[in-house]
Amino acid sequence: MDTSGPIAAQTSARSPARHVAITGGANGIGEACARLARASGWRVVILDRDEDAGAAVAADLGGTFHRLDLLACDALEPLRDEIEASAGPIDALINSAGISQPTAPPSALPLDVWDQVQRTHLRGSYLTCRAFGSAMAQRGGGAIVNIASIAGMRSVPLHSYGPAKAAIIAMTAGLAAEWGRSGVRVNCVSPGFTRTARVERRLVAGERDPEAYRDSALGRMVEPDEVAQACLFLLSSQASGITGVNLPVDCGWLVSGPWQAFGGLRQAYAPGAERDR
Repeated sequence: MDTSGPIAAQTSARSPARHVAITGGANGIGEACARLARASGWRVVILDRDEDAGAAVAADLGGTFHRLDLLACDALEPLRDEIEASAGPIDALINSAGISQPTAPPSALPLDVWDQVQRTHLRGSYLTCRAFGSAMAQRGGGAIVNIASIAGMRSVPLHSYGPAKAAIIAMTAGLAAEWGRSGVRVNCVSPGFTRTARVERRLVAGERDPEAYRDSALGRMVEPDEVAQACLFLLSSQASGITGVNLPVDCGWLVSGPWQAFGGLRQAYAPGAERDR
């Protein structure tokens, strides 16, 4: 088994180093992906609307930063051309840009908020896939990972965010089929409740129930680095036969729900305790 890391097989035999563009790379899951990508040998291009944070992450990683506000753009091909003219071809893309939405019934969710969530998550992911993925296909290869969510796989009181993430999962499958014969793999990762700075602020403010986040098979939240590991695996040559899939990284939240009807998940076995037969 190759123990040199999931990206080494892609980078060691190819020169110059390959480039990955990461939307939402200024913080949270996107930043975790950027840091792991750089540690794995990729040259990183950060795309984010937060200029100060994005530029700081890019500088720390020896990468480049380009401001991108997905709410204010209709096409990304000019930005793609600008990036590739200066940095070189983009070989991989991670779509991690996103915004949150309040939990509210449809009657109390302003339509402009609904639209902003859709434009950022679904439309934004589509625009970046269209721009960078089409160029990858023309060159004959590349890999894309879209960040979806378990909110797109189950019923949640997020009436814009959930449908947007479900649509990203469907979009991923369609683009995987569209570009597969051109050597471009497209997958997505669906994180569970992840311990980002945004979530931590909500916990401190009492806007989220910390016990609910522990209601998973592993009994804890997901760490951003765990999502990044899944993303970088899907970009790597070790995932060369994988395309069109949605990989949940949720500490087992999806599988734990039905157990509540049977009294909940079992507690950890005590060391040496006799198991039920």
